Amino acid sequence: MVLLLIPFTAMQFSSEVNWSLLDFLVAGGLLLALGFSIDFVARKAKSFNKKIIAIAAIVILFLLVWIELAVGIFGTPIAGN
Repeated sequence: MVLLLIPFTAMQFSSEVNWSLLDFLVAGGLLLALGFSIDFVARKAKSFNKKIIAIAAIVILFLLVWIELAVGIFGTPIAGN
C-alpha cells in the first residue's frame, strides 16, 4: 500500500490532487484485489504460458477500471472527473 502514499504526499503540496477517504479506500481495495488475483493465478495455473496470459489479463482489467475511475474514458456511471 506504499503506492497510496504518492497521492497522499501530493495532496500536501498541491491543490490539484484532491482525494477523499473514499478514493483511498477504493484505490486500496483495487490494489488488494489485484494482488490477491495475481497470487491466486500464480498458484493455480499449471503452465507458465497460462500464468502469463491470465496475469496480463488481470493487469489490463485493473488498469481499465483504474483509468475509468480516474478520468472516465468509457463514460460509465462510475466515471470520475
